[in-house]
Amino acid sequence: MSFCHARDFLFCGMCGTLLKFESLHFAQCPLCGFKRNVSEIEGKETRYTITAEDMRRELKLEPFVVLENAPADEEAVKRAVVNEECPQCHHPQLEYYTKQLRSADEGQTVFYECPQCQHKFSINT
Repeated sequence: MSFCHARDFLFCGMCGTLLKFESLHFAQCPLCGFKRNVSEIEGKETRYTITAEDMRRELKLEPFVVLENAPADEEAVKRAVVNEECPQCHHPQLEYYTKQLRSADEGQTVFYECPQCQHKFSINT
């Protein structure tokens, strides 16, 4: 089997959806119906590496190790303040912090909290 660095053969050439093998002769896109002949796929191999961090993130588990100098509670950390109005109580300032929750090539998530009414919301940037 040849190892293929480009995994495009597993995905629809029209819309990018993962192809399904519902026939011995072709793979078909469940979304748009695009078909790829099995001869284009046959003999290719794809390998995936999954880290413990990937599994922890997927299962939404807390970190296994807590650093001694890390604050025990996220609320104890002094957060940055932005001059934006709270959508619930109209307080003129919100506290915020950011996290990279999605893949590295996508924007970060900004979490906001009102210091007055504790209303929380997030925005993907």
